[in-house]
Amino acid sequence: MTRKNRFIVLATMLLSMAAQAQEQTVLDGAYVREHNPTRKVIAYPSLREADVLWARRMWQMIDLRQKMNQDLYYPIDEIAGRKSLFDVIRYGLNDEGSLTAYGLGPTQDDDEFRYPMEKEILDSILNPVVIRYTEDLVTGEKKEVRSVEPISSSDVVAYELKEDWLFDKQRSERYVRIIGIAPVVLKRNEAGEVKGTKELFWLYYPECRYIFNNYDVFNSHNNSQQMTFDQLFQLRRFSSYIIKEDNVYDRSIDTYAKGVDALLESERIKNDLFIMEHDLWHY
Repeated sequence: MTRKNRFIVLATMLLSMAAQAQEQTVLDGAYVREHNPTRKVIAYPSLREADVLWARRMWQMIDLRQKMNQDLYYPIDEIAGRKSLFDVIRYGLNDEGSLTAYGLGPTQDDDEFRYPMEKEILDSILNPVVIRYTEDLVTGEKKEVRSVEPISSSDVVAYELKEDWLFDKQRSERYVRIIGIAPVVLKRNEAGEVKGTKELFWLYYPECRYIFNNYDVFNSHNNSQQMTFDQLFQLRRFSSYIIKEDNVYDRSIDTYAKGVDALLESERIKNDLFIMEHDLWHY
């Protein structure tokens, strides 16, 4: 058998194995999981402007390196129907088509959902062309090599949230409504050096709830009681820190505080929110 024939036989075997894997009908488990994949979104309580006694807009950062946030980062590859949050977002954008990505605008910092992305632009962001330089061993000259390197779950280091914090005097309850969510990746220069972080795009969270509500988040204590991504966000089961609050200058914390000072400023804002809510009550 020639080398060409062996290659054809091997390729045929691999394609056959792939087809068999896709057509597998064996139940991988003791029962069919159908509760979360068909779960309906619970609507927010009705809220009138006249009932809002106090409101404030906040921007928070969810750092995926923190242990409490690993449920959003893992699994890197799909396992038993479970996906990472970014894989769910990618599926909603590319395959299902239920999500709309919004660009950052000319200034690259717009988060008001004013620039819906076309499919070609979104594809260029999710599958960027990376330029690398290699040295010719003979001539010593540097050659430019371009390659498409799709962004994967492992490349997403954080998620930025845009939220409205408000107090409803009708129900005497404080609400936190997530307005938008943005995947954050590392920003690198041509030499591959890390130069900070950047948002890929913004998603309108009320639109995301429908697909987030159909995918499980891993429960290390009980596999039969798994919450969904939407439940995780609504129950605030994540660790985050404030990076910006409404202010007259429209500036974020990192423009006037760095390092530990920025974290202390974030904690000060969070403490002020707690004191404000506490002072709304009379004992």
